[in-house]
Amino acid sequence: MTVVREIGVAARMVIVTLWLQSAALAALIHWVRHALASDAHRLGPFRSAVLVVRLTAAVIVLHAVLILFWASCYRRLCVSSWESALYFSASSYATVGYGDVVLPSTWRMLGPLESIIGVLMCGISVSVLFATITRLVNREERALR
Repeated sequence: MTVVREIGVAARMVIVTLWLQSAALAALIHWVRHALASDAHRLGPFRSAVLVVRLTAAVIVLHAVLILFWASCYRRLCVSSWESALYFSASSYATVGYGDVVLPSTWRMLGPLESIIGVLMCGISVSVLFATITRLVNREERALR
């Protein structure tokens, strides 16, 4: 029964993570499109840099929220302190995995699962940053022609 419970918890955590990431990125993409449309002729190098910095900061906050979500699950299920839960979550999400904080054997598969999710979510976020920067560069090239 414990394996079934672990799989159920893991599935719910993955689904919530995907929804949080998708909703946040949809909002950020909408914001970037609006920023690019409203500043059609005024977006120079400095404003472009500000846009990229703001978008990157928002993505960092998004990942911090996802780490906090996983940490709250660890804290509720199997870790005795918030500090350990946050540390384990952040090191797992970032795929560092030092190993100095270890989950109980009944929950040990959550760490590698969070690492897989962290890699995927960071990849999706980087693709949004890349698409934004590509759009800014293409826009600048069109303005120079």
